[in-house]
Amino acid sequence: MYDLAAMRAALAGSVFRDKLHFSPLTDSTNSDALDAARSAAPHGSVYFADEQWAGRGRGGHEWRSAAGEGLYVSVLLRPSVPAARLPLLPLAAGLAAAQAIRSAAGLTVDLRWPNDLLLGPRKAGGILVEAKTSGGAVDFAVVGIGINVHQRSFEPGLATPATSLEMEAGRRVSRQGLLVCLLESLERETQGLADPAAGVTIPARVEQASTWIRGRQVEVHGPQACVGVTAGLDEHGFLRVRTAEGPVASFVTVQTGGLRAAGTN
Repeated sequence: MYDLAAMRAALAGSVFRDKLHFSPLTDSTNSDALDAARSAAPHGSVYFADEQWAGRGRGGHEWRSAAGEGLYVSVLLRPSVPAARLPLLPLAAGLAAAQAIRSAAGLTVDLRWPNDLLLGPRKAGGILVEAKTSGGAVDFAVVGIGINVHQRSFEPGLATPATSLEMEAGRRVSRQGLLVCLLESLERETQGLADPAAGVTIPARVEQASTWIRGRQVEVHGPQACVGVTAGLDEHGFLRVRTAEGPVASFVTVQTGGLRAAGTN
């Protein structure tokens, strides 16, 4: 279980310090944060749980959220950035999660665009951003992050084989320590969205932290389904995929969807 007093002390000076909301059991931390956002909860409110009944990932996929085994957290942000920069937020959250996992577990994350946290070929976590915009501005954004921490086994037949921090690190990893590291990293990374250079620096840093962004043969699943070789991110954080070779190459700019290595299901 979490020690909220110790967490507040560790987060001294952070926007999150006095806005921690813990539930032993909830349907979904993202739903909790969305409800709070619509009720005028402030920027920096954090909703986390020991167990979720109806945790979800991108595309409506279920996120298995067993009691006491993973980190299930959603953060409410009200960033002062134009809506055009919103697609950079999941990338910034991915960078924050990778930094937190490195600090708490000593592991290197491979970021699979747009929202998967991989340790080698196995998935250890994911990110779901849900937001409301109006008039070209961001009213609020909820950043939901799920990370497998203590799990030792997973259901067979997953689209991407799963793993946990403890399986990979071979030692006990503190969920509380991981959450503190995550919030500290997320605060730094989301502040960077206000930088006019964010459309260059964030995609460039994600590319450095990923084997999937450039030169990878992939299948794109979703409304822009295609097969090709990844060719980097544009200034919005969208993925470019080269779908044809030759004198006049053909490219698709993928705004939403999921990636798999070509030839896998």
